[in-house]
Amino acid sequence: MVTKVYIVYYSMYGHVEKLAQEIKKGAASVEGVEVKLWQVPETLPEEVLGKMGAPPKTGAPIITPDELAEADGVLFGFPTRFGMMAAQFKAFMDATGGLWKTQALAGKPAGIFYSTGSQGGGQETTPLTAITQLVHHGMIFVPIGYTFGAGMFELEKVKGGSPYGAGTFAGDGSRQPSELELEQAFHQGKYFAGIAKKLKGTA
Repeated sequence: MVTKVYIVYYSMYGHVEKLAQEIKKGAASVEGVEVKLWQVPETLPEEVLGKMGAPPKTGAPIITPDELAEADGVLFGFPTRFGMMAAQFKAFMDATGGLWKTQALAGKPAGIFYSTGSQGGGQETTPLTAITQLVHHGMIFVPIGYTFGAGMFELEKVKGGSPYGAGTFAGDGSRQPSELELEQAFHQGKYFAGIAKKLKGTA
């Protein structure tokens, strides 16, 4: 029996995408788990993205709301905008009304990962405010808690993430996810996939 895990993300400058790729590796390391990366639709015109210095999008397919229902578990990733999920991802969630009406996602596990510009820029408020989306769909929020161990208590190095999920700091855009942040992302993928597999096995 295969457990399908979808990693659905929005990434303007590539930071969230790097986390998504590492989360995929972690989830795929669990036997019997099939993982797929998806992007949500962009809402900004190419001209605006160009002025913002955003690089071209990569080859991950664009997901439609209805495709979410195919997954046994979903990890959602996005950058923050003023302490909350970016508008592009919120627009996608706003389009899931049909799934909400039928509660097609109810009972499915869900996780969150994210990127912020600074240490005080929303590493906890971004996932915290995003949980409302999961609640209305009846999804089961799966945080990583402190299962990452000593990496959760790192004080000497700058590190994103929290008990809510993996995270990174983008700074002015030049900073890339650190080795420790990528390790945490891998851990989240593996941890989440294990729980999704258990839930499917008892369904």
